[in-house]
Amino acid sequence: MKVFTMGVHVLDVLVRPVEAIPEGQGATLVEDIRMTAAGTAGGTALTLAKLGAEVHSAGAVGSDPTGDLLVALLDRAGVGTEFLVRRADTATSTSVLPIRPNGDRPSLHLLGANITYGLDDVPWDALARATHLHLGGPELIGVDAAARILSYARDHGVVTSVDLLAPGVLGSFEQIEAALPYIDHFLPNEDQVRGFTGEDDLLTGARKLLAAGAGVVAVTRGGEGALVVTQDGAEPVPAFVVDVVDTTGCGDAFSAGYLRGVSLGRTPGDAAVLGSAAAALVAQGLGSDHGTFDLAAADAFAATATCHA
Repeated sequence: MKVFTMGVHVLDVLVRPVEAIPEGQGATLVEDIRMTAAGTAGGTALTLAKLGAEVHSAGAVGSDPTGDLLVALLDRAGVGTEFLVRRADTATSTSVLPIRPNGDRPSLHLLGANITYGLDDVPWDALARATHLHLGGPELIGVDAAARILSYARDHGVVTSVDLLAPGVLGSFEQIEAALPYIDHFLPNEDQVRGFTGEDDLLTGARKLLAAGAGVVAVTRGGEGALVVTQDGAEPVPAFVVDVVDTTGCGDAFSAGYLRGVSLGRTPGDAAVLGSAAAALVAQGLGSDHGTFDLAAADAFAATATCHA
């Protein structure tokens, strides 16, 4: 598996646990502060590398120290960063995440350089030599640019997948419709399916995405697991029971596990099981890069761990 993770790259600054922000200039002690690579492209790249894929990231980051750190963290994780473009006039996208004791993660987010990535930045020749393209956050570059990139990949025999960044409340079908015929595997969460399709019923929304051209729709549902929808029907995949420390990066880890399963010839349902296992392993620590697991360990976890009823 030689995969391009293209799109959103973020440096996350995570603080845990945070029950409240101190008043005025007050201070409080916390247990942990970490910085990790993240984003629908960057975070997915981390877990794909753990699961044995050859991964190359493509996107835009600043030429600032934050960008230096983000690139260094990806390099250390074994992700190729030669196709990340550096912007001299725009900051690197960054999030500050005060993690609540139950694992919830409100976000303070700087969009930064992600919104500057465009068709002139795409390494077309290298992309054509990949086996898989995962485009994270296509709504930031626009549906026409996303469709152009995805159609080029498909024309060159590259398996395509997409995950969204925006919450469902900010979504519309027009933001994704033109790209859907070029997406082999669409990996939104349930809020995004409802928001981007305008359908209250999750299954109806997923089927609308299929009807518009998506090959498979694998919807993440947090603690309720995932729902895999194809032309042949819908298959629920339960989440695994773990002690959740932080949900940051769990959706990206699911995408990575799912795509690694697809690359190994597994059915969409079985691929989603690997995705759920990867998400559960990441959820047990702080940040998108938590855990030292590999493919064998993730499969072993999936075979032995307890599922939610």
